[in-house]
Amino acid sequence: MTDTIDRQNLLARLRPIAEAAGAAIMEVYATDFDVDDKSDGSPVTAADHAADAVIYKGLREIAPDIHIVTEERFKAGDAVPEDAPFFLVDPLDGTREFIRRNGEFTVNIALVEDGRPTAGIVLAPALGRAFWGAAGVGAFASDNGEVREIAARTPPPAGWTAIGSRSHTSREDARLLEGLTVAETKQAGSSLKFCLIAAGEADIYPRMGPTMEWDTAAGQAVLEAAGGHVVTPEGVPFAYRKPGLRNGYFLAFGRVRPPSVA
Repeated sequence: MTDTIDRQNLLARLRPIAEAAGAAIMEVYATDFDVDDKSDGSPVTAADHAADAVIYKGLREIAPDIHIVTEERFKAGDAVPEDAPFFLVDPLDGTREFIRRNGEFTVNIALVEDGRPTAGIVLAPALGRAFWGAAGVGAFASDNGEVREIAARTPPPAGWTAIGSRSHTSREDARLLEGLTVAETKQAGSSLKFCLIAAGEADIYPRMGPTMEWDTAAGQAVLEAAGGHVVTPEGVPFAYRKPGLRNGYFLAFGRVRPPSVA
């Protein structure tokens, strides 16, 4: 079944869906919106729900035979197919960044096949940036409409650029950087961290903290399409369809494997 999906055509059809969701998010962003709490204590806004509706409708139209799992619908009891490919969606990744109005929130749409994200798009509507890629196709970025192909880099001689979460940090993250010469440390919200590595703007992103599969799938698809990698701390490829869609710890990096997972 994996070989029956035209990923290049799929990426072209995902872009307008992500852009429509981004527009719906920005409509809310321009208002004095309310913030509610989900059952797990995390924040949610009208923008999360608006983007979810736009994406679900768009994906159903372009691929009616592929199951759709979104953050909001999964938490409402939607199931994940056992064997078939499915879309995995975070309509608004980085709700805390959205609330803080720093622009570092994204729309994440991924296709998962055989436990692996094989195609994905990450759109940061407030920043005018988008990243997309697929296995066998390559990775691309758009900065305010200017499209270019992107590739993960080999760390420069001066050292690695590490990137971490703006809202979630852990002392344990530093353990995954041991043995590296870190020349610069950056912070970014949402799935942008994967994309900055894919675009050659950073080299490594350690995460020793909780995430969900919809937080990472689209970014991982872009990064791997750009020649990068996402693995467990033990060096095992990072897989999907885990119980409850809960992620374990991981390390994302570009073309060079760090000593900690060699």
